[in-house]
Amino acid sequence: MRHAGPLAVVVFLVMAGCGRDQPKAAPAVTSQPATSSSTTSIAPTTATTSTTAPTTTTAPVVTTPLPELSGTVVVLDPGHNEANGRHPSEINQQVDIGNGTKACDTTGTATDGGYTEAEFTTDVASRVAGLLRDAGITVVFTRDTSTPWGPCISRRAAIGNEAHADAAISIHADGGPADGRGFHVIRPLVVAGYNDNIIEPSRQLALAVRDTFSAATGLPFSNYLGSDGVDARDDLGGLNLSTVPKVFIETGNLRNATDAALLQDPSFRQQIAAGIADGLIRFVRAT
Repeated sequence: MRHAGPLAVVVFLVMAGCGRDQPKAAPAVTSQPATSSSTTSIAPTTATTSTTAPTTTTAPVVTTPLPELSGTVVVLDPGHNEANGRHPSEINQQVDIGNGTKACDTTGTATDGGYTEAEFTTDVASRVAGLLRDAGITVVFTRDTSTPWGPCISRRAAIGNEAHADAAISIHADGGPADGRGFHVIRPLVVAGYNDNIIEPSRQLALAVRDTFSAATGLPFSNYLGSDGVDARDDLGGLNLSTVPKVFIETGNLRNATDAALLQDPSFRQQIAAGIADGLIRFVRAT
């Protein structure tokens, strides 16, 4: 999620969501448990809402709704937006992140062959959503494919807050050094007056997602960032402004040939989705 790479849509000087990349973005969507006929809609201020998300290509891990998860709400934040590069003025606007300002969003990174982080996160988030809905969880997206750009990182956090989510996760792929491999989960550090109450539950969420993601994918912990698969930061607006338990996950390094090959494989993306969904389910069942 660092730099724009071959795709990047546009080259930016500042990065908003994750840290080391170009501006990013995500859609506001609504979703619902598989067993419900109602729809929950929370959309970013600049986007339209949509209940459609790409379907998964393999059978979900969970096929029977779990009664204890009825009424549980999880917010999925697919990092960046495929259209961000066409909206430089919008995504480069500065927004408040609680302890400073940052660009509204960034374009994200890409593989050497041009497979973009935004494409990846859109696909993985839709797969995660299918698994969560099958478990009886209501899913809210921060963006979908109809979202024109962004939304801003501040709006992404607000969507989770307004949904009173039981958990939220921002899905990314990193743009690290070419010789760096692996994944890491990012948890928030305290930004006084903003996220004080979510620090410990977010740490627990980070550990749950780390463990299930590792088991589902077999990917190693990042060898260039974090410690034991977890990093803690206070420069990400999506974490600083959240009032619900939230983490980011860098699912692998798109600038590394080995990781990039795996992340471009649809069957492996289903394993990635299962690892994320399992961690979210483990966390909400325990809280």
